[in-house]
Amino acid sequence: MNSTVKKILVGLLILGVIGGVFGYQKYTAFFGANVPSELKKEFIEIPTGSTFVQITESLVNQGFINDKVSFEEVSERLKYKREKMRTGRFKIEPGWSNVDLVRHLRNGKQAPVKLVLTHARLLENIAAKVSKFIEPDSINILNTFMNNEIQKKYGYTTETLPAFFIPNTYEFFWNTSAEGFMERMKKENDKFWNKENRLEKAKKIDLTPNEVYTLASIVEKETNQNSEKKRMAGVYYNRLKIDMPLQADPTLVFATRDFTAKRILNKHKNIDSPYNTYKYAGLPPGPISMASIPSIDAVLNHEQHKYLYFCAKPDGSGFHDFAKTLAQHNVNARNYHRELNRRGQYR
Repeated sequence: MNSTVKKILVGLLILGVIGGVFGYQKYTAFFGANVPSELKKEFIEIPTGSTFVQITESLVNQGFINDKVSFEEVSERLKYKREKMRTGRFKIEPGWSNVDLVRHLRNGKQAPVKLVLTHARLLENIAAKVSKFIEPDSINILNTFMNNEIQKKYGYTTETLPAFFIPNTYEFFWNTSAEGFMERMKKENDKFWNKENRLEKAKKIDLTPNEVYTLASIVEKETNQNSEKKRMAGVYYNRLKIDMPLQADPTLVFATRDFTAKRILNKHKNIDSPYNTYKYAGLPPGPISMASIPSIDAVLNHEQHKYLYFCAKPDGSGFHDFAKTLAQHNVNARNYHRELNRRGQYR
């Protein structure tokens, strides 16, 4: 074999080795693991309006990829890099290749969130709760709540809007807008009231759904015992029917916004507010909190009885003694305060 042939063979061998190395690098860039085998987080949240550069930096900073350059190269080849990037919340699996990751971010399913909506007094509290689960911040959500056009669209006012929200756990995509959240709540509200004859039951007791919810919000704050909610709802319903002031302490707490108050004083009862149910008969302008489903159903299915009064039991159980007459109620109240005095506690 002459020297020329040897040189050619050596050259071909070198080219083959280089090509093999280059090919292996390309293969590794595409199909080798680029997502670490152990992740600190399972999900990446890509905000609306994010650019490819921002998404890449987020993947790096949150520890979702080991090699930025290979991810960028594969993204170019698979046409993931676009002017308008896909956004949302995505679950990332340990050990994924760049191809796996890019395809998932480009076409894969979003990972939904479980939005827990319950126990809030004011619209700003509801907005704060919702903002923990979806992309818009609490200010954006609250501004949507307070938007006159949106309130008119759904048939609510600032005072009645809390009745729009039925407490439950809902599945949402993280990048749902504030307006999208309201649309979903409309569907859930309609679904709720059209189940179990709730609309018919409200009509039968001559209350609108918003009025049912408002009364339920008072029951909600009066007792934590679901087993006595129907009886308590019956007390308030009886008062409404005879135009007797509801005299509900929780409405005064709402009127003063002093949610730490443990004792209602005469000064509270004299406050001039439409939420002062000692001063004004009938229901307040709207709910004083979100009302749980058991409280709503307690109003719709309230006990039919002749009780007009109730007082906390002196045993501290959280249950109440009910009375038909003021005289009996005063006896129950004296027993309650006597027990508090004995324990050195004061209401």
